[in-house]
Amino acid sequence: MLTSVILMSKISYNRIKAVLAERGVANNELAKKIKVSDQTVSAWCTNSKQPSIKTLYEIARYLKIDIRELLVSTKG
Repeated sequence: MLTSVILMSKISYNRIKAVLAERGVANNELAKKIKVSDQTVSAWCTNSKQPSIKTLYEIARYLKIDIRELLVSTKG
């Protein structure tokens, strides 16, 4: 019996990892500032979990950027 395997590419929904790198901010620094665990920020950076809109707002305020910079554009 043949088993077909479908490989799904991981979809990136946020740019948190890129923005943190651009700003020179460490994951643990962001975690402390918005009162979440380092593991939570890590999960956002790998796009395995997504922050709430409220949390995205908090991140944007801390980084002094427009919230839209944290999201991957849906424009083709």
